Amino acid sequence: MIWSTGPGHPRSRRLARLAMMSAAIGAAVIAATGVASASSGSATTRHLGVVPMMGTTAAKPLAAGDLIYHGGPIQPNPAVYLVFWGKQWTSDANGVQSYLTKYFQGLGLSQDHWSTVTSQYTGQGKHPTFGSSTVLKGTWVDNAANAPRKMSAGQIAAEARKGRAHFNAPNNTNTNIIVVSPHNTQPDGFPNAGFCAYHDITGGLPYTNMPYVLDAGRGCGQNILGGKLDGFSIVAGHEYLEAVTDPGAGNGWIDARGEENADKCAWMNLHKISLSTGSFAVQPTWSNKVHGCAG
Repeated sequence: MIWSTGPGHPRSRRLARLAMMSAAIGAAVIAATGVASASSGSATTRHLGVVPMMGTTAAKPLAAGDLIYHGGPIQPNPAVYLVFWGKQWTSDANGVQSYLTKYFQGLGLSQDHWSTVTSQYTGQGKHPTFGSSTVLKGTWVDNAANAPRKMSAGQIAAEARKGRAHFNAPNNTNTNIIVVSPHNTQPDGFPNAGFCAYHDITGGLPYTNMPYVLDAGRGCGQNILGGKLDGFSIVAGHEYLEAVTDPGAGNGWIDARGEENADKCAWMNLHKISLSTGSFAVQPTWSNKVHGCAG
């Protein structure tokens, strides 16, 4: 999912492009792309690329055929950096830091046959490769101050840039900074803005807005496969896979309706994968090879 805001911001540009596409798709489709939720206090509407929260009116993503390459980069050697934002993380009773760290530590190693679905997608003469090293290149608890109670999209992007500087990570599309907000915060309107997470790009740097999804309960995957933290690996994994094949947030592999690889399989066929670091809940992702969800 991609989600941004403000005049000239990536969301505005993407919404404009998708708005033109929506006329051909039908009035029920609204130009926006995203992961994981599309619910308010009223009826749920299925937006383009957005999956309603679990437990609301429904809707599997509409398959619009295979993914189409739009000329941009992919991540040949995905490099994930976890930023746990705020002093609030000094208390982590649910073990979210450990869970997400172990999850990404296991991805990319030889036991990971889930990420490898993305290896079929080439971009600018390269394709994603896995099997020899973890995708996780660093973790950091930014505890200089409390994370804001409410964070704008711009503040989240700024925290991602701050994280990149802390890690001295390359400022390119192979880097993915995942900004994990603490409990009881509202990153870009979560949990009432209609998403569980999103990824975007700021100054050439891919990043993910990863809220504390337990604050949305089952709507963002809590206990969906029997684990309290299932939603963290499902939602963070969704955004990770999309960053691999579309790190430029709109110019990589996207289908005719504007959906990315994980959007097309969101909340479908949920299962657990066994990595060297543990067992984690995930969703499949789209495979052009089988013309369906795989992994």
